[in-house]
Amino acid sequence: MWAWERFLTGEPEAAIPLGNVVVSSWRRSLALGVNPTGRAAPIAVRGESVLALRHRHRDLIAASRDLFQRIADVFAGANCMMLLTDPDGVVLEVVGDHRTLGQGERIHLVAGGHWREDVIGTNGIGTALATGQPAQVHAAEHFCEGIKSWTCAAAPVREPGSGRILGVVDISGPPSTYQRGNLSLAVATARQIETALAERAGRERVRLLERCLQRVPTLGNSELLAIDRTGRIVYSNLRGGLNGLGETLAGFDPDQPAERWFDRLPEPLRADGAFDAVTLDDRTVGAMIVIPARNRPAKTAALPAGSEADASRSGFHHIIGASPVMAQTIRRAAQLSRHRVPVLIHGETGVGKELLARAMHGSLDFSAPFVVFNCGAASKDLIGGELFGHVRGAFTGATAEGRPGRFELADGGTLCLDEIGELPLELQPILLRALEDGIVYRLGDTTPRKVAVRLIAMTNRDLHDEVAAGRFRRDLFYRINVTSITVPPLRARQGDVELLIDHFVASVAARHGVPPRHFSPATRALLGRYTWPGNVRELRNLVENLLLAGDCDIVEPDEIPIDMRPAPADQAEAPVRLADIEHAALQHAIAAAGGNLSEAARSLGISRSTLHRRLGRSSGPS
Repeated sequence: MWAWERFLTGEPEAAIPLGNVVVSSWRRSLALGVNPTGRAAPIAVRGESVLALRHRHRDLIAASRDLFQRIADVFAGANCMMLLTDPDGVVLEVVGDHRTLGQGERIHLVAGGHWREDVIGTNGIGTALATGQPAQVHAAEHFCEGIKSWTCAAAPVREPGSGRILGVVDISGPPSTYQRGNLSLAVATARQIETALAERAGRERVRLLERCLQRVPTLGNSELLAIDRTGRIVYSNLRGGLNGLGETLAGFDPDQPAERWFDRLPEPLRADGAFDAVTLDDRTVGAMIVIPARNRPAKTAALPAGSEADASRSGFHHIIGASPVMAQTIRRAAQLSRHRVPVLIHGETGVGKELLARAMHGSLDFSAPFVVFNCGAASKDLIGGELFGHVRGAFTGATAEGRPGRFELADGGTLCLDEIGELPLELQPILLRALEDGIVYRLGDTTPRKVAVRLIAMTNRDLHDEVAAGRFRRDLFYRINVTSITVPPLRARQGDVELLIDHFVASVAARHGVPPRHFSPATRALLGRYTWPGNVRELRNLVENLLLAGDCDIVEPDEIPIDMRPAPADQAEAPVRLADIEHAALQHAIAAAGGNLSEAARSLGISRSTLHRRLGRSSGPS
């Protein structure tokens, strides 16, 4: 309390022993004119206005309903309450201990209470909204005097895909309930709500894609663009520039009613397109925009089918995934793609390393050549000729006229070497010299040929182990590992299985000319629990098999291969426990931090030693 009083009297902040987050929030509160003697948050809406607000945010409430009901049982008698707010900090839902709920009414921790930071100063909900990060505010750390007898921990809930803040989950109670684990619980609850939102959005996208595929045969030479209700492009056969799958249309406002969406479309679409909203159960789930053949936007230059320079094959929008760990990987790849330095991409088989390499290449210059060579797919005798080329008669089986190697073909662009760890040891110094000097010699030739390539190497091996075992040259390892990226396995990409199912259903149906199939919620839940040892490739093959071999509209769990289903005992839903939710939060934070425990601890607001202790506790017997 004395630190707060010192702050209000203008003493130097160096004399105030509090964390920067709290002091920064106090500073914002003071600058915004918040009254530090305030006793309670204001009520923003009452009566029927509360019902209208809840209706506006019905998707968020629906996604949290089951979880909040279970949490209510956990919190009974625990002197705690959990709240859900809208993105403006207005309370939508409250559950918890009855006595604590009654105490919360005194400071308006009730539906309609307004807890934004510029309204009631430093508090968990408002500070989480102001910073966009989880926030824990304890007792005297609150800015307003009337709420200093409370402690709260809050985490933003973000829209899957866009990252837009939809609301906040908050855990509040008297100071005696304060513990660092409350913040982990709030984060875990927010992530589970995001997962529920992603599952619902995935189901809606499937229905939207089904409508698109029904419409495509009737289009003739016209083109079609489909967006979901967030403005994200889920289908496009436009041959112009507006074809970025997964991208959100600039200027689109999802909070506007559907009849106003057309006004926010980009000018080429608004001028030429015919707008058709798609509804499902009286709910608008997206829209289709048809561009007549005579009114298409300007086209890019024609490219041969399957060309490596085709922009549709090279771009980050081609990567399907909204999980935090995948978003972090894409951000790092996008940052590195701006620099022509060697990149080593690590990852298990089937995670999509080549797709990421293509995206990095396309981000720099998709018109330049992109050449892929699998070092493990050719015999030891042929790899040298494939990489560096050969002249006539260089070896038995050489072509009569000779030919360039992959280095020459990639000149001016990107050479992507897959399974670099399989490269024979005797060829490694030749590759190193070519990378160092930018000069290659065709086999059987003495003429130097200057090449300029950007190298992206890929491997599912631990090259540190290969170097230690003497199977990979240390100097070559350092040359190709100037920068590195690790692509996470599918089992670590929370929520991405749903998105990939939707994507593969649409692409497989379009490629084979078969009707799409809807994956039932039980099937989606089953596939979400599977560990995917074959990663994205395994999921794609499964979807293709189910679409080509199925004979009904719905994919039910009994169609899933038996070895992908859990044992019956594993299918029973165990009652929710605080320890389980905390463990989920710890694992999610570690995955989002790419395995960096220090970074994960910072995101949870705890020390690394505390994280280690809780990991040990949560993995022990229940």
